[in-house]
Amino acid sequence: MAKRPWRIQQVSSALLKLGIRGVTVSDVRGFGAQGGSAERHAGSEFSEDSFVSKVKMEIVVSKDQVESVIDLIIEEARTGEIGDGKIFVLPVADVIRVRTGERGEEAERMSGGRHDMSNSNA
Repeated sequence: MAKRPWRIQQVSSALLKLGIRGVTVSDVRGFGAQGGSAERHAGSEFSEDSFVSKVKMEIVVSKDQVESVIDLIIEEARTGEIGDGKIFVLPVADVIRVRTGERGEEAERMSGGRHDMSNSNA
């Protein structure tokens, strides 16, 4: 999903409330319907490239979470204007936790983070 940078915190907070903890955010460049932007210098219009700075969120969820995550992102990110972004839904063939070699659901489980550490102290 590439979207408006100022909406990232709003979407991230809503994802956390839904229980989604694995999110990656990257600064990327690209163009869509808006077609990129041109610069003006000394009265002339030019463009080094036609890419626009964007933000990309990557979220891996189980099949049963996909529709609720899509609905949440649309609700939190939609302004109704060009540039709201797109959501791409792709299958994940496997997940491997490099540290332990775990695969599949075991590797997908978010363990060992702040949540688990704070719960082990209780």
